[in-house]
Amino acid sequence: MTRTTIDDLLSRARSRLDRLTPDDALAAQRAGALIVDTRSSDERAQSGVIPGSLHIPLSVLPWRLDPAADPAYRNPVVDQLDQRLVIVCAHGYSSSLAAALLQELGFANATDLEGGFEAWRARGLPVRPATEAPQDATPGMGPPDP
Repeated sequence: MTRTTIDDLLSRARSRLDRLTPDDALAAQRAGALIVDTRSSDERAQSGVIPGSLHIPLSVLPWRLDPAADPAYRNPVVDQLDQRLVIVCAHGYSSSLAAALLQELGFANATDLEGGFEAWRARGLPVRPATEAPQDATPGMGPPDP
């Protein structure tokens, strides 16, 4: 059996994606796309968030979005397989893998942000401080950030 490297996985994932620049991601968001932020709560608290983005940590992303998942653990904000989703991580690597996984789950319009949150912020696009989630909140189940 031939070993697959992370670079192989990343290349395969990206070959299926129509990746967006920060400016394109902002335009997509303004046209109705949902930006899904998969960064940790600590990263978000330190760096800020994209206004209007939905926080779903990478570790629970498939369970929060898959329509076939247990409804008690599915985020109701994403309720259509044809919904345009732009996945964001810190630097644009894990988001490519996550977007490709979401495509496999049926989200044909899932893609990611080239360069991740850091590219968004470097471009000078809107960022605001993260709001603190309640202590008893289930990760990835809240509404989009204001």
